[in-house]
Amino acid sequence: MQDDSQDFPAPRREQLLQKMQPPLSWLLGLLGIAVILVIVVQGRFFLAPLAVAILLFSLITALIDLAGHFRIGSLAMPNWLATIIVSLLSAAVLMALFGIVSAQVNSVVATASTYTDRSEEGLSTLFTWLGEDAASAVSAAFRDIDVGANLRSLAGSAGNLLISTVLVILYIGFLFAERPHFSAKFEKLFPAPERAQRLSNILEAIGRSVRHYVLVKTAVSLATAGVVYLLLLLIGVDFPETLATLTFFFNFIPNIGSIIASFLPMLVALVQFGDWPMALIVLLSIGTIQFCIGNIIEPMLMGRALHLSSLAIILSLTFWGAIWGIVGLFLAVPIMVMVMIVCAHVPGLRPVAILLSRDGDLSEGKELD
Repeated sequence: MQDDSQDFPAPRREQLLQKMQPPLSWLLGLLGIAVILVIVVQGRFFLAPLAVAILLFSLITALIDLAGHFRIGSLAMPNWLATIIVSLLSAAVLMALFGIVSAQVNSVVATASTYTDRSEEGLSTLFTWLGEDAASAVSAAFRDIDVGANLRSLAGSAGNLLISTVLVILYIGFLFAERPHFSAKFEKLFPAPERAQRLSNILEAIGRSVRHYVLVKTAVSLATAGVVYLLLLLIGVDFPETLATLTFFFNFIPNIGSIIASFLPMLVALVQFGDWPMALIVLLSIGTIQFCIGNIIEPMLMGRALHLSSLAIILSLTFWGAIWGIVGLFLAVPIMVMVMIVCAHVPGLRPVAILLSRDGDLSEGKELD
């Protein structure tokens, strides 16, 4: 029997294999992306808290290292003591945030009935300039909304929030339990020194950028929420604590978060006072605060930590918000920072990093030798 391989000599077979490699690589890449998307979507209930836990673990680790450098004379704080103190404080902060959010939700639900009628009147006033028919249609549509059921659902979500908070704390605890073994595992995974050093530099760059972004964003959001709270208290707008808390959280969502945080107090003022001039005063006051802090103070503190394209940020917010909901909106920017840094350090993916960057300058994420 004649061997079929004689029809394809070795050089010819090598040429065919070389031609098939690019399509196969693209096919395997697409299959890998599809598998990752399925895992991210289907596993969002445990992956989202895990992502939050990893982010907080990175921040807590930085705080522990900072506490370890604190000295009183010749005495330095032991690493184990710094770990215990910072971990307990972090858990207390997380539970305090849960308590604040739950209290604000209960406060809104308790007073919602008195605001339902006012909201209908406020919406009618808002659309009066379109004509009486439009205002009547908006009022009819509002009456069809079961506000009570939606608020009860919102109150019931506090239980899910508690479960997620406890899950995040547990994840952080187990990450700390694994922390002493990270170095040994890393050396076993990457025995080649050059490759290990390269990956270590990438992880260090990611951690440094994400920590700086989150710390600056937290400080700026706290300052904004504090000023907004004092302003609403001075004007006499209802729910100043709730609106200030929402301002703090919405400020973590770039571009659109500050806009939402400015319009919510305006709507509450419109419903409460039924007066457009007062509502506009609230909007302009809070908008001025958001503009000054977000466009002057924050860029000075942020530096180049958020060197992302505005279009890339919006696309990331849309994508992760659709997959992971509210948590995805908060994690969208840190995830984009990670992706851009990794792409900047991989020669074949540098075009992706250039597209994700604001102006194509990768001086903060240049390729490592």
